[in-house]
Amino acid sequence: MMKQSGFFDLEERLARLSGLGDQLEAFSRIVDFEAFRPDLEQALAYSDGSKGGRPPFDPVLMFRILVIQTLNNLSDERTEYLINDRLSFMRFLGLGLSDWVPDAKTVWLFRERLTQAGAIERLFERFDAILRNSRYLPMSGQILDATLVAAPKQRNTNAEKEDLREGRIPQNWQDKPAKLSHKDRHARWTLKFTKARRQDDGTMPSSDLAIPFFGYKSHISIDRKFRFIRKWKMTHAAASDGARLREGLLNKTNTASTVWADTAYRSKANEDFMEKHGFVSKVHRKKPHLKPMPRHIQKSNAGKSVIRSRVKHVFADQKSQTGLFIRTVCITRATMRIGLANIVYNMRRFLFLERLSASA
Repeated sequence: MMKQSGFFDLEERLARLSGLGDQLEAFSRIVDFEAFRPDLEQALAYSDGSKGGRPPFDPVLMFRILVIQTLNNLSDERTEYLINDRLSFMRFLGLGLSDWVPDAKTVWLFRERLTQAGAIERLFERFDAILRNSRYLPMSGQILDATLVAAPKQRNTNAEKEDLREGRIPQNWQDKPAKLSHKDRHARWTLKFTKARRQDDGTMPSSDLAIPFFGYKSHISIDRKFRFIRKWKMTHAAASDGARLREGLLNKTNTASTVWADTAYRSKANEDFMEKHGFVSKVHRKKPHLKPMPRHIQKSNAGKSVIRSRVKHVFADQKSQTGLFIRTVCITRATMRIGLANIVYNMRRFLFLERLSASA
């Protein structure tokens, strides 16, 4: 016969979860989520409730749900189910077994309101301020890079693709609002180059592989010392990496002026821009056309790569831990998704560094 569970059984199970290393509990202990409240309330602009109806869920609780969703790469429907199912999720949200849990539609509406208000940049800056107040100032220079983020592929005709590239809505979409709402007009196709694998006979192919890729591109700048994301930008997949350097991707508050980046960022315009604004370029130099790379440049690039490789760990962490992928349609929603992923990465990095400091 099954024993009826009681209050102390629940407490014992939660204590066991803590002992097993509940990451969400650590988040609650380390991150001050209340600091996000002013920005959330300003973006949401909730009514005062004088018109009646059920009051909205607490915005900080809803933001915590977006953190759970991003950490675990969950759809809205799966998020609703797992909040009801997992004690660790309920504890992180401050919900009891008898409390009402926001449904999938409520989660979608909350995220949509933040998206349309353009709140993600302010929320990112708010957490960056928390990091600075915790003595994690941008230090030792910065490293720039970009990564492709996949989005659901669109099946468009050549004529429709041409219209989209020119910034026009295809004629046969304009009178079909349902179809238009499911078409991503901002994501683009590009080629993703990857190293070819060794063949069965042991030889290497003469050229690398070029794989068609559809989606967006996440551009970031991290500080060299603590490896937090300090600046970021979202574009379609075919956008140039190098041009983003001059579009607010450099952090002027870093205690050092050095900038590391790969050859995609090497151009006269970028070098002039960095010199004008007081930055010291450590950007990789390109191989001369139809000539061997000079030995001293090879050695210089190798030294830069040791430092620059740190930014690759950020993207690897995001893609392995949070399954970076765009489920939504249009660049404003994709920006929200990437912004949340960047905030959650910084939260996880913050937790790691705090634990490291406590054990030292």
